[in-house]
Amino acid sequence: MKSRYLFPTLITLLSFWLMPTQVFATQNNSEQQLQAGYYHFQIGSVPVIALSDGTMKLNTSLLNAPEDKVAHLLKHAYAKNPIDTSVNAYLILLGQKRVLIDAGTGPHYGPTLGKLPISLSNAGFKPEDITDICITHMHLDHIGGMTKDKKRVFPNATIHIEKQEFEFWTSQSEKEKAPKALQQRFTKATQVLMPYKEANKVALFDGKKQLFDGLTAIPMRGHTPGHSFYQLQNDQDKLMFWGDIMHVAPVQFSKPDITIKFDINPKAAAPKRIEAFLDAAKTGFKVAPTHLSFPGVGQIRQDGDHYHWYPILYTNDATPQT
Repeated sequence: MKSRYLFPTLITLLSFWLMPTQVFATQNNSEQQLQAGYYHFQIGSVPVIALSDGTMKLNTSLLNAPEDKVAHLLKHAYAKNPIDTSVNAYLILLGQKRVLIDAGTGPHYGPTLGKLPISLSNAGFKPEDITDICITHMHLDHIGGMTKDKKRVFPNATIHIEKQEFEFWTSQSEKEKAPKALQQRFTKATQVLMPYKEANKVALFDGKKQLFDGLTAIPMRGHTPGHSFYQLQNDQDKLMFWGDIMHVAPVQFSKPDITIKFDINPKAAAPKRIEAFLDAAKTGFKVAPTHLSFPGVGQIRQDGDHYHWYPILYTNDATPQT
């Protein structure tokens, strides 16, 4: 029986999972200074901290679109290939809960990434402080930072994952259906989660589910089988953590039907993205895609068949320490 999910091209996924420097162009970082890596804001009365895991050079040839069309959209946005792409995570301070949305790449993608622990520390928190981690999906750039040397980086955290997502990536039968060269994707995902599973620190939910007061998981399948949004709502203010609904903003805001080779099911991913864009533009709530330029939080507005991005305005209103 064939898997109901489609796999991107073999070479692309091999590069993404086994040889990331071939997909993400290298950059000379020897003389670069470390950026701040965190940003405080609020949703209603709930404090949220955007955390940078770093940036990468993403080759836009991974988009499923003609190169000249992509090049035109990039030029219009004053961008070029390869494009600088952020990997963001978010910390929500929900009463006594310290809830992390995704966990970064860890050591898997080179020196320009894996900075989540530094960003977290600079923001005033330790890995031990994190009580819960809500995973949008089980690609390695979202879960790779959860373990180091086969040990839990966040020893007190419970990992929340959509059931269908967990069962797909930890399934031996799904692994065997995949091309042999891609089976390591399943192996790595399982290895990252195993220390938490052994400690009874993995909590599965099925579809739409309120996990905490004000924080609800929303199914948004397509990019992966159990890809989830997380909706934070407080005092009439709302933010939707979008995970991998999009990867290349200058292209996909203009042409939301364009998919990327990381999408397991592109035929489902494109309409889900359009659905998400329409919803956000109609109601005006804030969104936070993982791969939008840090801090990656803002609103969108529809203009015909395309969309405009409006990042939240920077504020620095804390009282100076004396």
